[in-house]
Amino acid sequence: MVSSARLATDYSYLEFERPLVDLERSIAELRRASAEAGGAGTPAAAELLEQLAGRQRALADLTDVIFSRLTVWQRVQLSRHPRRPYALDYIERIFTDFVELRGDRHFGDDAAIVGGPARLEGEPVVVIGTQKGRGTKDNMVRNFGMPRPEGYRKARRLFELAERFHLPVITLIDTPGAYPGIDAEERGQAEAIATNLEVMSRLRAPLVAVIIGEGGSGGALALAVANRVLMLEYAVYSVISPEGCASILWKDGAKAEVAAEALRITAPELRELGVVEEIVPETKGAAHRDVDETARNLKAALQRTLAELLPQGPDGWVRSRYERFRKLGPVAERLDAPAS
Repeated sequence: MVSSARLATDYSYLEFERPLVDLERSIAELRRASAEAGGAGTPAAAELLEQLAGRQRALADLTDVIFSRLTVWQRVQLSRHPRRPYALDYIERIFTDFVELRGDRHFGDDAAIVGGPARLEGEPVVVIGTQKGRGTKDNMVRNFGMPRPEGYRKARRLFELAERFHLPVITLIDTPGAYPGIDAEERGQAEAIATNLEVMSRLRAPLVAVIIGEGGSGGALALAVANRVLMLEYAVYSVISPEGCASILWKDGAKAEVAAEALRITAPELRELGVVEEIVPETKGAAHRDVDETARNLKAALQRTLAELLPQGPDGWVRSRYERFRKLGPVAERLDAPAS
């Protein structure tokens, strides 16, 4: 669970989380009071421990109620939660011996994409992730998780490195989309994304993509032409942000909530459509409440998925990736449709 220090100082929360945060603060205060009361042997401490147990049960029950009836827009908010774990948080907990490689050998380095060789339970892999920042200064460095062309070219370097050394690739995706600025366009943003799609489609290495937060537009797809796509329970994955969709369809970004409902961007909806293969459960109350537990769930899913993919071999990886995307978006033709 989140630490009492965070609750007391800088804990950021969403409006529908407010009742949970109030209970968590109460639990943190009872724990502190119980410790100061001198242990379980005193009547005062025993009473405090009883109150603490009652508050913990209430927190668990209220969490179940709130998260059993989340709206699509609330799921979008959770995917963007300011305390949600990012790629480096998962890399730190899931992988060992991670060595970050930088630069695209054309222009420079893009801190919105991180990646390099690592080990997953002793087995060598290449891991690549889009990385948002914590706070204003870090977000300026990370460009709010929106990669520029040099970021995608760095990812391409890593794809090709993995293929050269016969290493599985794991991508961790959390981006609102590729950066749309003039400087990115001048340096070939569209070409960099398109080249990544081409490289991934023929990559002779197993590729597993994980949507860990926002999966936005072509900026996400540039890391997600994979053999398997996994998705955390409260992540979203979409061709466009709800705000962008609302601005186009209704000329009103304030209708983002309506757009989110129409886009079918949540993990259960995308699993039903076949866009993702597996939903990875988050901890009770979403990943930011216990990063370690969510990371353990993701690690187990990655190990299981790679164990299924590795026996296929290079030809099998390319073929299964092709077949996976060919199956998306089936079209049913009406036999009774009038002739044109």
